[in-house]
Amino acid sequence: MKIIDGKQLAQNLRGEIAAGVESLKSEKGVTPGLAVILVGDNPASVSYVTAKEKACREAGMLSREIRLPAETTEAELVSLVKELNEDPAIHGILVQLPVPKHISDKAVIDAIAPEKDVDGFTPVNVGRMMIGERCFLPCTPHGIIKLIEFSGMDLKGKHAVVIGRSNIVGKPVAALLSRKETNATVTLCHTGTPDISKFTREADVVVVAAGRPNTLTGDMLKPGAVVIDVGVNRIPDATKPKGFRLVGDADFDSCSKVAGAITPVPGGVGPMTITMLLWNTLESARR
Repeated sequence: MKIIDGKQLAQNLRGEIAAGVESLKSEKGVTPGLAVILVGDNPASVSYVTAKEKACREAGMLSREIRLPAETTEAELVSLVKELNEDPAIHGILVQLPVPKHISDKAVIDAIAPEKDVDGFTPVNVGRMMIGERCFLPCTPHGIIKLIEFSGMDLKGKHAVVIGRSNIVGKPVAALLSRKETNATVTLCHTGTPDISKFTREADVVVVAAGRPNTLTGDMLKPGAVVIDVGVNRIPDATKPKGFRLVGDADFDSCSKVAGAITPVPGGVGPMTITMLLWNTLESARR
């Protein structure tokens, strides 16, 4: 059984990205710029934004972090996004979700110019992805495809099962897996699926993004399957300094006994998300 090391793959790709940034600076005099907007002070969002800023600096990119108070209005936020759309120093715009309840996620995402939508969330980029046109691929799903390739699995003709149908992971990863370049046969399972194990036992690859621990267990797997665990769940644990430990949506102990390869939590999908964000920002600057 192989542990799919997301940190190692992210490090390899970040080396390539830093080299790409360096050559863009020296050949064209262009520094890729990413603006990250954080509204309010959600602790998880703050730590994500800090990690993104650090990754940008390490890659040699311009990072502009904009922190706004929780009482910022939707109109003010949309107006700021539109200003950044016009700023030639900024090639990527990311609004950290969730935003406070009085602001519509949709209104903010719709305001981002598709050519600066490095999260791949705007309807234009989602539509382009679905019909196979050039676009920014959403970061976590794109990172998942890279992890499956890194595991050594050739997806052509394989059966992939995706558990979870969120707009951020489940639906787009199912779409990417079924593209001609990838050529997997895809089954999308969710809370309305009566017996998920019926599908997972026939799967060569299982991507689990349900947001619930123990959604996938070893007895649900075909021997040798590749498991990509997108979940990040906090479980109370008095033995840990913070009083909790992080686990995925797959039961690692039982799944690792059956799987051919599996991502750990943490250290699997997580490091890839920010890496693919940098990848898209560099690509945007090149365009």
